[in-house]
Amino acid sequence: MKDTKPVYLTLDLGNTSASAALFMGNKMLKVSAIRRNSPAGLKVFLSRMKPEACMVSSVIKSEPPLLSFLRTVSRVILLRPGLLLPVQNNYLTPKTLGQDRLACAAGAHTLFPGRNVLIIDAGTCIKYDFVDAEGCYYGGSITPGLHMRLEALHHFTSALPLVKPKETHEITGRNTAQSILSGVEYGIRFEMEGFISAYKKQYKNLKVVMTGGDGLRLAKPLKSNIFAAPHLIHTGLYEILQKNLA
Repeated sequence: MKDTKPVYLTLDLGNTSASAALFMGNKMLKVSAIRRNSPAGLKVFLSRMKPEACMVSSVIKSEPPLLSFLRTVSRVILLRPGLLLPVQNNYLTPKTLGQDRLACAAGAHTLFPGRNVLIIDAGTCIKYDFVDAEGCYYGGSITPGLHMRLEALHHFTSALPLVKPKETHEITGRNTAQSILSGVEYGIRFEMEGFISAYKKQYKNLKVVMTGGDGLRLAKPLKSNIFAAPHLIHTGLYEILQKNLA
């Protein structure tokens, strides 16, 4: 007998990439990167499954063809102010809050209820967000991401080359490319360690959660005990979806 439990979809449309996840019950069935501008990849991902509903986090101002297609096969809920949340949003300007930050906060609180959580989302930008043990989200900090820093050094100077990200082990660069990589990689590492240290001094029982496209790579050399959650945003989107299905 086939499992008749409903299937749900979460969709994250970011600045430079997009991803989708399918859930049944509280289990994530699969997750994958997809193309933002074409429904073809989403059709393949769904593999003839028709989700009961979909929660979408999007930074795209106009509706992409992907969403237009999705509306023909599922109920679509856009993450926006006014929805029920698994966390209390204490951000002073909720209308300006990136929905990906809010979704990650919801995901972190779901994974670690009753804990103070610092979320580090290392994507296009590096975002530091804090949720306290009572489930209150306050905000955090935003800094340039790995690729943005490398591109900025090239764009705003006349002589520095555009260097591709590569793991560096030596803090002292012996040529220009190595010096750029050292500055960017170690700069991010020291920044992260500084934020973690500051939050640990202020909040007891702190859990640090790392996510984002560059999260796993940047987390490796850090001394702090970090929980890697590469699909944190989808965990959060699913929890928000469940709160708003009625």
